[in-house]
Amino acid sequence: MRKRSLISAFATLSAVGAATLAYAALVERNMFTLRRFDVPVLEPDAEPLRILHISDLHMMPDQRRKQDWVAGLGGTDPDLVIVTGDNMSDPESVPGVLRALDPLLSVPGAFVFGSNDYRGPVWKNPLQYLMPDREYVQGVDLPADELRAALVDAGWADLNNARTVLKAGGRSIELAGVDDPHIERDDYPSVAGPVSAGADLHLGVTHTPASRVLDAMAADGFALLLAGHTHGGQVCVPGVGALTTNCDLPTSMAKGLHRWPGSDAWLHVSAGLGTHPTAPIRFACRPEASLLTLIPR
Repeated sequence: MRKRSLISAFATLSAVGAATLAYAALVERNMFTLRRFDVPVLEPDAEPLRILHISDLHMMPDQRRKQDWVAGLGGTDPDLVIVTGDNMSDPESVPGVLRALDPLLSVPGAFVFGSNDYRGPVWKNPLQYLMPDREYVQGVDLPADELRAALVDAGWADLNNARTVLKAGGRSIELAGVDDPHIERDDYPSVAGPVSAGADLHLGVTHTPASRVLDAMAADGFALLLAGHTHGGQVCVPGVGALTTNCDLPTSMAKGLHRWPGSDAWLHVSAGLGTHPTAPIRFACRPEASLLTLIPR
């Protein structure tokens, strides 16, 4: 009787595990979701400003459903589009990325890159993400320069270790960004300095929400910091949340809108729209883009 009970319990657990994996791989990773947040960073009596934040597409050439969904975000009527990197997962990904972004390229925009804009992902045991000191291994070269040129030619600002001012929504917006801290391409000191009093809004942009970068941006007075990279944990435990952020960001801030500690800045971390191609699953963490409506403080 005891043996039969154990076999029955094992069979039940196996069935539940298989069903959960099937849901995560076939259903939830395709449940693209638009998150909406109000961010109180504008001056009193200022008109709202809408920022569409897209991150971590990890596009494969044949992902037409994802491309169509992102293209449909043009209907949100944003004033500004910010893309925080990891756009590609294959050397042939550029056409798919541009197909997805095409309806948005007529809107003022800016971008930074992540590690998976430069080198492709490689197979790894997902449990390695719980090991902070693991060796980082990169795959094949990706056409970062081709994607960069296409976005810049469309009029978007390249914020990889750069700082600029652009017009959007009738406002003057100062932006500073870094290349990906996850692979130590960031050079914030080259663009550091107090925010300009002449701009109406100040945004800091990075792929990886590394504390050394966010602390420096907040200290310079940037009111809203935008990042991706974490995938929101990608696989979360219901009632607990993310188990890792793949950086030094606390798991409690793995996605969504938060005050950055010790400052007046807000931080928005996108859980992103893609997955690692060798672990194409999402659980308790839908793929997402975010529409941030900036409102008066």
